[in-house]
Amino acid sequence: MLWLVPHLFADPRLLEAALPGLHLPGLATLFARGRPLHDAPIGTEAALARACGIVCQRDWPVAPHTRLADGGMPDEHVWLRADPAHFALLRDRVVYTNVGFDDLSADEAASLTASLAAHFGEAFAPQALHPQRWYLRFTLPPQFITTPPSLAYGRALDRILPAGDGAAQWRAQLNEAQMLLHTHPVNQAREARGAWPVNGIWLWGGGRYVPAAPTGQPVFAAGGAAELARAFGCPPLALSAARPFRGGAMSGLFVLDTLETAALQHDALGWREALRELDTAWFAPLAGTLGRLEAAGFSMVDPIAGRGLHLQRRDAWKFWRRPVKLASVLG
Repeated sequence: MLWLVPHLFADPRLLEAALPGLHLPGLATLFARGRPLHDAPIGTEAALARACGIVCQRDWPVAPHTRLADGGMPDEHVWLRADPAHFALLRDRVVYTNVGFDDLSADEAASLTASLAAHFGEAFAPQALHPQRWYLRFTLPPQFITTPPSLAYGRALDRILPAGDGAAQWRAQLNEAQMLLHTHPVNQAREARGAWPVNGIWLWGGGRYVPAAPTGQPVFAAGGAAELARAFGCPPLALSAARPFRGGAMSGLFVLDTLETAALQHDALGWREALRELDTAWFAPLAGTLGRLEAAGFSMVDPIAGRGLHLQRRDAWKFWRRPVKLASVLG
């Protein structure tokens, strides 16, 4: 059983404001009895892809799978996500924001991508199969590594733009695209009505389409994670169908991403309350049923921080391990 809990290990400044006086008996017990896990941060998208049987190529190939879900046909080309983005200028840096563009219409997306194609030609002509999901086609894999949105949100652009061989040319094109989009009539109209402008393009998730290897495990998720799991060939089940652990041993992948919004907004109170709800609904019930874990045990991972814990059935009897202080494990 694997739980993905993005932003469990939050920014130190957020933790400093959120943790004082916070009592989470379930989470404290799990950390007291479990073994710490440390891995490279790969992002929620990649962690979900891996759990669904997707094999990493140069990047985690999210684009060909979501393209197929958006109505594209499987083929031999390499596809890269080239999504509409909003970059914000802060005091000392430009950051990639988590503006979702839920209000971006199909006509607006078509107009923006047509202008990019007219300016750059076939080499940079995104296909807007969905207003929020645009795609670039390559014959050969691009020789650079990208950063998925879940790892990029809120970070300075100079640290998360494509890197590696061939990246310099694409960075230049992305800068040129920003200038083109800045004065685009679609963005001028959006700003006039108080909507976020599409002032950049985010490249990520490239690869060829290879069907996922069936894992046989159920996936429990909601929102965007459920949509992505479906694209990976893992039809999701509702999270409400899985709790509160009445049926003995449980298996599967659970995506508990309710901390994300508050963490990205640096909302300490919101993150604190979301974590308290997770403890009541998930962590505490699990802590009370450790003796019914499967033989393989249980892992909880924050794919943004690359940290987590692993528990096995025998850990249920380690009563001598007292609940830990949250600041000592989440910091």
